[in-house]
Amino acid sequence: MKRDRLRLGLLALTQLIVALDYNIVYVALPDIGHALGFSPQSVQWVVSAYAVGLGGLLLFGGRAVDRLGARRMFMTGLALYGVASLAGGLASDPELLIAARAVQGVGGALLTPATLALIYRGFAEGPARNRALGAWGMAGSAGLAAGSLLGGVLTNYLGWEWVFFVNVPLALAAALAAPRLLPADPARTPGAFDVPGAILATAGSALLVFGLASGPEVGWMSLRGVGAVAAGAVLLVLLLVVEARTRDPLIPLRLARSRNLRTTMIVIAIFQGTLGGGYYVLTSYLQPVLGYSSLEAGLTFLPLSLVCMLAALKLTPPLLGRWGIRTTLAVSTVGTGAGIALLVAGTTTGGGFWTLMPGSIVWGLFGGVAFVALFASAGSGVAPHEQGIASGTASTAKEIGGAIGLSLFVAIATGSTHLLDGLHAAGWTAAALTVAGGLIALALPTLRSTSQSPVLEGANQ
Repeated sequence: MKRDRLRLGLLALTQLIVALDYNIVYVALPDIGHALGFSPQSVQWVVSAYAVGLGGLLLFGGRAVDRLGARRMFMTGLALYGVASLAGGLASDPELLIAARAVQGVGGALLTPATLALIYRGFAEGPARNRALGAWGMAGSAGLAAGSLLGGVLTNYLGWEWVFFVNVPLALAAALAAPRLLPADPARTPGAFDVPGAILATAGSALLVFGLASGPEVGWMSLRGVGAVAAGAVLLVLLLVVEARTRDPLIPLRLARSRNLRTTMIVIAIFQGTLGGGYYVLTSYLQPVLGYSSLEAGLTFLPLSLVCMLAALKLTPPLLGRWGIRTTLAVSTVGTGAGIALLVAGTTTGGGFWTLMPGSIVWGLFGGVAFVALFASAGSGVAPHEQGIASGTASTAKEIGGAIGLSLFVAIATGSTHLLDGLHAAGWTAAALTVAGGLIALALPTLRSTSQSPVLEGANQ
């Protein structure tokens, strides 16, 4: 039992590292843009470059976990993440920082499915897995909480470079602990690695995210914008054709046809897209509109993240056990949308920390539950030897949704002559889309309990 707790602690730490990096960068964006000469439209590439590397390689990473071993990919991902974080802190121009962020994304593309596969395989579906995912989700929320505050402290007192340097010792500590705490990888799964599928999935996903991220900067009708999106979409369609004819496909099409995974992918894409949009709106309101320092902005994020952390750990496991995945996910996602709307209502000209508090609490409460429920849904009913690609597929949808959301909300917010009006339009749109995602979650199949584990009814319909 002690070893199980230590193993879960290590897996939770990796989620904390990834979440810490996400929020810590948002708080530092204005300082990064000023120091390295980013334009208001191009500074989003500090976030989007990571999304391109992560979203482009997640399908490959998920299958590599299944074929080559979760522990091996876990350690490889940590190494890439740590080295890229060091390079990001040392970057002296926008191009070097963007390249480092892309490599961070590649590390995350191996680390994320490996971590989730180790949870799915190490904890039986049902209460044990729900508790493990609750601890994992809590660590992610703790990373957001620490990121919002730590990003402000580091940027304010040491400089923006330290929002990257802080990842290095954390990644090193996790990599050193992995061989002692994680089970050895089993013998390599029989079957050839689908190289054509991996190339098409990587190129298609990366081009799609790249084009979506480029739109606000260079124009949606440019070759870099719509051209990359169109090319990515064509490659992903071609991927489905190739996978249907491959003996050992990168993505088993029975998973792609699963109603459970299809619905989860749609909801997680919407959820991540509006999450990024909400964070962009809040950051832009606090710093450019109200003139908050990075430290003050970080403190304002704190209630949202702390409530999210408590909800993930304390509320989600019992709710999943009592209501099931479908009801828990639908209610929590609709509630998340209501929280975003309440927060947007508090972004007034004379507002600040206290006018944002009600929305922060509601968003954090429901968002913490929804995040864990989404990944419980992604791994539900999936065979152990396919947990890597299932988590990789869901995570790909998450990153593509995040790229769509960020580009959409940047375009809406910067399309108005008055910044606050643009932020309001973006925020209300994010709230409405999140509520729609909750309604879509009602299409998930129901769970029928057995003496062994929950069984999906209609999962392959």
